[in-house]
Amino acid sequence: MDCSPVLKVKSIFISSAILAAKSPFFYKLFSNGMRESDQRHATLRINETEEAALMELLSFMYSGKLSTSSEPALLDLLMAADKFEVASCMRHCSHMLRSLPMTTESALLYLELPSSVSIASAVQPLTDAAKEFLANKYRDLTKFQDEVMNLPLAGIEAVLSSNDLQVASEDAIYDLVLKWARAQYPKLEERREILGTRLVGLIRFPFMTCRKLRKVLACNDLDHETASKAVLDAVFFKAETPYRQRALASEDSNKNRQFVERAYKYRPVKVLEFVLPHSQCIVYLDLRREECANLFPSGRVYSQAFHLGGQGFFLSAHCNMDQQSSFHCFGLFLGMQEKGSVSFTVDYEFAARTKPAGEFATKYKGYYTFTGGKAVGYRNLFAIPWTSFMAEDSLYFMNGVLHLRAELSIKQPQPVLQL
Repeated sequence: MDCSPVLKVKSIFISSAILAAKSPFFYKLFSNGMRESDQRHATLRINETEEAALMELLSFMYSGKLSTSSEPALLDLLMAADKFEVASCMRHCSHMLRSLPMTTESALLYLELPSSVSIASAVQPLTDAAKEFLANKYRDLTKFQDEVMNLPLAGIEAVLSSNDLQVASEDAIYDLVLKWARAQYPKLEERREILGTRLVGLIRFPFMTCRKLRKVLACNDLDHETASKAVLDAVFFKAETPYRQRALASEDSNKNRQFVERAYKYRPVKVLEFVLPHSQCIVYLDLRREECANLFPSGRVYSQAFHLGGQGFFLSAHCNMDQQSSFHCFGLFLGMQEKGSVSFTVDYEFAARTKPAGEFATKYKGYYTFTGGKAVGYRNLFAIPWTSFMAEDSLYFMNGVLHLRAELSIKQPQPVLQL
């Protein structure tokens, strides 16, 4: 085909019936290339480097067995099986490659196979295993950030597809993707193309903070239409009821997972902000039963930051001992982020949805004068032991979810006129 000279000719006696039964390629070759009744030869033209793999492929089509088990030879055979449409051999090679120890290099090699091979259903288990290996290896993005920054496109896609990344928030993932794209694709047009067609769909915008979503709209690295659609979809998702959000996540679990929440260090919250009659915000934090169970005996989980009066706050849920240190219990706390020496008083109220009505019931309220880094709360929010809180008949889990609410307000003192 490429007009290169023929270096040698080799004749092999074969059974056309066996080869035609195992391969659509050979079936067409023998049907269309040997129509004359006395024609006994069919010709294949291959590169010299393909000869060993082709001979191994022919042997497999007869016996169903392979004489090689090394990764390079199996990869060559996989390419030959793809070229000559021998799906059974592709499956066998894929299975044998999966049984070999996986490394970062081999995983990337499997993900970067030519598209005709990589999209074949026979090889899908191999590429899935490669993605899982990379996602597990780089699960802790904070620990491996330098290595992740050097991954090729196929590698970063595999990592971003994971639900189990150990990362502070989706905001941090967005920042990492931009940093990676800027380093790998210095030219703006190429960077926009890669981000828009390959990576934006792997960023879970619905779980980003509203402050970061505003920055997405202003980001020059993203095409304006792409950024606008991502932010709009995120805002609509945030506005949905929790039930509808879970339904969308379930529908999306086998697709691009835009609406599937990762295992963030800082849990996403829904926030309503008010300016009048005074600065106020209402914060909703949902925790799954298994997340609460993992807190025992002394764990804690933090929410994403939210803002009131220009200051950043967060919620933290704890498993701790009650004040008399006699049993474990569930506690909820409100903290202010470290930021200078600003100090002001906040009225706060903690509530939780309670069976059977499912309405929010106030559990604790008070006021506190915050300075940077301080926190306030209640060690035993529900006034029951941990075992009662986590029991199957617990009043506080609705379909396996604990719904918490915190109301914060800053009430400025009214001026007094002295007569």
